[in-house]
Amino acid sequence: MHAHVDCFSGISGDMFLGAFVDMGVPTQWLAKAIRGLSIGEIEIVARDVKKNGIGAKQIAVLEKERSHSRSYGDIIAIIENATLGDKVKNKALDIFSRIADAEARVHRCQKDDVHFHEVGAVDSIVDIVGAALCLDYFNIQSVSSSPLPLGSGFVDCAHGKLPVPAPATLEILKGVPVYGGPFDGEVVTPTGAGIIASLSQGFGPIPDMAIAHVGYGSGSQDCRDRPNLLRILIGEKIESTTDSGHDDVCVVETNIDDMNPELFGHLLEMLFQEGALDVCYTPVLMKKNRPGTKVEVLCPPEKRVDMVRRLFSETTTIGVRYHLVHRHTLMRTICQVATCFGEIQVKCTTGPRGRKQYAPEYEACKRVALERNIPLKMVYEAVSNAVRDRACLK
Repeated sequence: MHAHVDCFSGISGDMFLGAFVDMGVPTQWLAKAIRGLSIGEIEIVARDVKKNGIGAKQIAVLEKERSHSRSYGDIIAIIENATLGDKVKNKALDIFSRIADAEARVHRCQKDDVHFHEVGAVDSIVDIVGAALCLDYFNIQSVSSSPLPLGSGFVDCAHGKLPVPAPATLEILKGVPVYGGPFDGEVVTPTGAGIIASLSQGFGPIPDMAIAHVGYGSGSQDCRDRPNLLRILIGEKIESTTDSGHDDVCVVETNIDDMNPELFGHLLEMLFQEGALDVCYTPVLMKKNRPGTKVEVLCPPEKRVDMVRRLFSETTTIGVRYHLVHRHTLMRTICQVATCFGEIQVKCTTGPRGRKQYAPEYEACKRVALERNIPLKMVYEAVSNAVRDRACLK
């Protein structure tokens, strides 16, 4: 099963737990499993609420004795000594490890010296371990998420008043697609950030899937412009028979009308060195009827900042746009084909209905052409003739 987390109003630990309870995870089952943590008597209460007319579950964790702050070592010991399955333990430990790494960077201390306050409280421990339990309950094998919105303003915590997003939250979300907007207050908590950063294998729109369950987890605050809810979808991913997979990539683009054309060749090389997947130049007509060039860069989401920095440093642009896109890719492999010029690399793709298509690998053919001082088109022709005989492919 696959779970997609739709964070249109952010994410917190209790919202994540509430969405799964809304889909049928029994609170009694959760409480019984979490009692194995030896953190005292706790009760998990799920309340039915409505946000903008949408029904949801709001989770509260009740404890007989007031909880206290714990160190990272305390929490590790609690989880490792708990009567939980290894999968659940490992997921919970990874979430706490990410949060501890972030706290250590923010407070400039060693990871083992991190002393949790809010995250060390019982309700946060329940949220994190409960998240791992919920994935196990539905046998979730993979997780994806929408990009995360960032709030604004300030939040009160054990260290005093902190800016939103909280410093630890930003540290946890390094490499995760985020965006700003008119969001007042804290919409992504450190616990929520740790959960989604640990569990999600990709960020973008809802993937192709057959939806079996939809759940809504409610936050404690009301928002003026949107329902303060987290939506989770569970179902089977629909895999195309013509592609090897799909992923999320970032498109970074800008329009330029005042740059020496000789610089575009160098820019192309620099972008590929930075990790671009593809670069495209398109002639465009800009304001005041000026001819210009649209530069479009395709890159992994985690390379976006590098691409933007390179465009600002290597071009005359004063503004860059970017957005996430979802793409499908055909299955591709590199094989060797025997030609009259020796063995040359060929790109093989598997198209619809399993049909194989072969294309000469440009760099390999160029190298042979230069070594033998022959036209490149002769090497291409040799490769095209050779691939007609499938027996020569290796």
